[in-house]
Amino acid sequence: MPSSPDTPAQTSSDSGTFAPSQLYAAAKMYYEEDATQAQVAQKLRVSRATVSRLLSQARRQGIVRIEVRPPDLSDTGDLAGSLAEAIGLQRVYLSAPLPAPTPAKPTVEVMGSFLAPAVSRALTEVGLVAGDVLLVSSGRTVYEVAQFDLERIPGVLVVPTVGGNDQPEGWYQTNEITRLISGKLGGRPNYLFAPALPGPDLYDTLRADPSIQRVLDLWPKARCALMGVGAPPLLRDDIPQFVPTTSASLRAAVGDVCSRFYDRSGARVDFPGGERLIAVELAVLQQLPVGIAVAVGGEKVAPILAGARAGYFNRLVTDPATARQLLESA
Repeated sequence: MPSSPDTPAQTSSDSGTFAPSQLYAAAKMYYEEDATQAQVAQKLRVSRATVSRLLSQARRQGIVRIEVRPPDLSDTGDLAGSLAEAIGLQRVYLSAPLPAPTPAKPTVEVMGSFLAPAVSRALTEVGLVAGDVLLVSSGRTVYEVAQFDLERIPGVLVVPTVGGNDQPEGWYQTNEITRLISGKLGGRPNYLFAPALPGPDLYDTLRADPSIQRVLDLWPKARCALMGVGAPPLLRDDIPQFVPTTSASLRAAVGDVCSRFYDRSGARVDFPGGERLIAVELAVLQQLPVGIAVAVGGEKVAPILAGARAGYFNRLVTDPATARQLLESA
């Protein structure tokens, strides 16, 4: 009896098993040489149905391994859009991925250089013009971003969100951050010559001072605020000196913006003496047209989520790794 067309490829017509060489030949032509199943069938002198079985058996035996991977969302922009939708933000701006291998806690110098272009894009898209008020917070991330070039917005009024001229570190001296960002943008700096947490007598004097009050009056008139997001205060190794880290109330705090602390639900967390804090109120931040938070790292995930849901900011600048952690947590 004449042999069937499948004879050359089949070792056992009853079992439907094939020689490894035939499995490899079919798989190589189909997956590596882009041959169609019809072309493979013609080359091996088998039917197309047999080619389908050859390819299936090649996969089962591990001769062919098919890997299904999710798209690189950081490249396509889907990650930014998905994150914004998941946590209720208007926009998310992603920096380039931090250099590999990514340290558990990247240095602020690295973060500043990688985040600055994304911060510049975020500020540009606000559409600020001369005379508009831009609030800036203290913090190491904002301070480091201020060391790098930003697209110019001539004439914008740059205003600090918190006092801090008594702080020893440059990143907690908001007048210094105001000066740096004003210089990069070509803006006009407005300085707040006051400590963040003055004593009772000095507090009353400062609030009555016209130069201080002029700056405070600009806060609710701002079109945009650029702010860092602080990690849980009791877990930080770097925090402004005026924050009483021994205060029991701060155990509930998950983070802060503009030195105003809040818990996981976004509710304000006060500390002893906090009523004298010279800083923009969380309620004012909620009313601003645009609030841009800048934060990177796993320890910032919880405070970013809580701050976003509370409406303290509506846009976010971060890196792809933090964005993925945020999306998983959300």
